[in-house]
Amino acid sequence: MMNRLVIIGVGLIGGSLALALKAAGKVNVVVGTGRNEDNLKLAESLGIVDEWTTDAREAVKDADVVVLAVPMGAYESVLATIGPVLKQGAIVTDAGSTKQYALTAAQVLPEGVHFVAGHPLAGTEKSGAGAAFDSLYQDHLCILTAGKDTNEDALAVVEQMWQDVGAKVLKMDAKEHDDLLASVSHLPHFAAFALVNAVRHQKTDTFDPFAFAAGGFRDFTRIASSSPTMWRDIAIANRQAMLKQLENFQVELNAMKQALENEDADYLLQQFSSAKNARDEWLRSKGQGEEP
Repeated sequence: MMNRLVIIGVGLIGGSLALALKAAGKVNVVVGTGRNEDNLKLAESLGIVDEWTTDAREAVKDADVVVLAVPMGAYESVLATIGPVLKQGAIVTDAGSTKQYALTAAQVLPEGVHFVAGHPLAGTEKSGAGAAFDSLYQDHLCILTAGKDTNEDALAVVEQMWQDVGAKVLKMDAKEHDDLLASVSHLPHFAAFALVNAVRHQKTDTFDPFAFAAGGFRDFTRIASSSPTMWRDIAIANRQAMLKQLENFQVELNAMKQALENEDADYLLQQFSSAKNARDEWLRSKGQGEEP
């Protein structure tokens, strides 16, 4: 049982964690903090938080566990702000998508305050307290990336917290995490943003390509409705891994472009079939049926 949990950034991620812990009976008091007063009031009305304040220092002064659910670009300033008022033994963890950056940013925390880097692999394109729901993490992976100075007891507390909300916890090296997520999470968001912009730039006063978009375009570009600020920060924080993945993606696109120029139907069929088979196998491994 966690006595006092503080969520910094009460949106989909932080709000859903609070709701799930409440539903599981694993937390006594949840305090929310952030810059948007209307969002915090909404979180209170929805039962996500029991108390709220826009003063982060006031919010965390008696906290047992603090969860950062803010854009990664805010980590350094938030951690520098709350560090001096955290009690000895307090645990700070996060839900950010880039773990090497998180571990580096947390070095500002004072001795005796423990940081555990975490990343739940769950979410939707929606944001804000109104998007939170208590089953978000059920049967999803949550990756914890301990650094060389990570306190083992704090790591155990955070691991148990995620297990309490139904997540499957996996531990791995921070660099390995960042490389993997650049390919299967960060790159798809880049591709979705780029595709929407490529279509947007074709719009004229007399022609709107979006008027002809249907289900395929909607499904592929769903994640382009995600928070631009959050994804800007993720991209910058994981810049090296993202550059490598963009290069890999460009190689594939260039090869397909060359095949199209050469009218190489066999190559295109081979590449399309390989991609389809790989995706179908992935879906089967997750216990899901193949999709058209």
